[in-house]
Amino acid sequence: MNNLYEELLAAIHSVWHRRWIALACAWGICLLGWLAVALIPNSYESRARIFIQLDDALAEQVGIGVADKKRDIERIRQTLTSAVNLEKVVRSTRLGDTIESPKQMEAAVLALGRNVSVVAQQDNLFEITAVADQSSFSDAENAQLAQNVAQKMIDIFREENLSGNRGDVAESMQFLNEQLKQRERELESAENKRSAFEAAHPELAGGSAGSAQRLDAARAELHGVDGDLGAARSALAAIEGQLASTPRSLPGGTTGSATAALNAAQSELAGMRARGLTENHPDVIAQRNQVAALKGPAAAEAANGGGTPNPAYTSLLSIRAERQANVQALTSRKVSLESDVANLTAQAIENPELASEAQRIARDYDVLRQQYDKLLRDREELRIRGEVKTEREAVKFEVVDPPTTPRAPVAPNRPLLLLGVLIVGIGGGCAGAFALGKVRSVFATTAGLERSTGLPVLGAISRNLTDAARAERTRKLKLFFAGSAALGGLFVVLLLVEFIQRGMVA
Repeated sequence: MNNLYEELLAAIHSVWHRRWIALACAWGICLLGWLAVALIPNSYESRARIFIQLDDALAEQVGIGVADKKRDIERIRQTLTSAVNLEKVVRSTRLGDTIESPKQMEAAVLALGRNVSVVAQQDNLFEITAVADQSSFSDAENAQLAQNVAQKMIDIFREENLSGNRGDVAESMQFLNEQLKQRERELESAENKRSAFEAAHPELAGGSAGSAQRLDAARAELHGVDGDLGAARSALAAIEGQLASTPRSLPGGTTGSATAALNAAQSELAGMRARGLTENHPDVIAQRNQVAALKGPAAAEAANGGGTPNPAYTSLLSIRAERQANVQALTSRKVSLESDVANLTAQAIENPELASEAQRIARDYDVLRQQYDKLLRDREELRIRGEVKTEREAVKFEVVDPPTTPRAPVAPNRPLLLLGVLIVGIGGGCAGAFALGKVRSVFATTAGLERSTGLPVLGAISRNLTDAARAERTRKLKLFFAGSAALGGLFVVLLLVEFIQRGMVA
């Protein structure tokens, strides 16, 4: 422990003995360090927060879902710090005042990319941070530049969200209109070609695919008619069976009513002739007509053995006539369909080349028609979606916190750096003086000399100063303390300058 204490005393004595060297080293280190700190530009940071709203009922109705809008916001967030947008920021702020070549612009964009960030704090809340640290600008100019950069980023966000959508929609609409015009010309040409082919070959109208469809339809209809005809014939057979088992007249009633009426009419006609009425007399003619009309019922009545007519039999007769007509109509339709099937089959066999040509023409026309209809639907959907996005602002946002005006630099911490340089300077001066003492091998104590030589030290002689030497020593001490105080005073001055500069920015 005593040795350690002696070594400490020896080190202090060595530094104090060479205090002017230590002070000079401290001044040199502090001046160089403070100059380096002074050359570091202050960095001023401006922050802004924006809130993006995704809710829009109309957007949901036209198919713009929440996932689509979130992808749009994420796309805007990612592209906001792209090189193109950063170049816009450079050109619209003071950063672009000294840009004269593409290489300088590229370097400015890269530097700005390191100083700008867009961070998502929540799902709908984003923070824009901009830092300005241009060495050629003053602190006030850097603070204003940081705020301008943040504001320009918000403006670009608005342009990307509103005018960007309008521009994209307008370009897409223009492209679709051009495609529609081209498809319309091609479709018109295909229609003219198909019309000319159908006029020359009406039997192949619609192409071979159309003929095949008509053949299939005719066969299907023929199959249905066959089924209907079988059912109609079965129904006719059933009604004929019922008719055969149904009597024409019902027993009972007045027997010989038609015959009696005929006899009475004939008797009256004979009486008229007996009275001398000629055959041309109106009453005779009327009576003769009545007799002729009664002969038929009287004959039928005689054939039925008498009785009243059966109404069920009469009804069955009308039903049978109706079903016979239905069977006849279905038979005629079957014959017609069989003729159509035979004709279509013959055409397909006799004209294979024409059928192939008709199929190709119909296929080209159908493809062009489908493309044209799809483009029409896409254009209408794009128009509606574009109107919703631009007019309704499907992605809305508001500035929660406008860009702040920096009052103090965020980097570097200059007061702390100045103090650190002072401490390093003092420590470096002491270390230099101590190292120089070690090099010169001077013994500060008799114990150190005794340990180093291994010989006993009998004593030490104290230094005796004259009055003039003592006065000179006092004067040098004053100069040393003045130099040390000047170093501390320079440190205080530098601190005051730093705070004055900050006050000027505020």
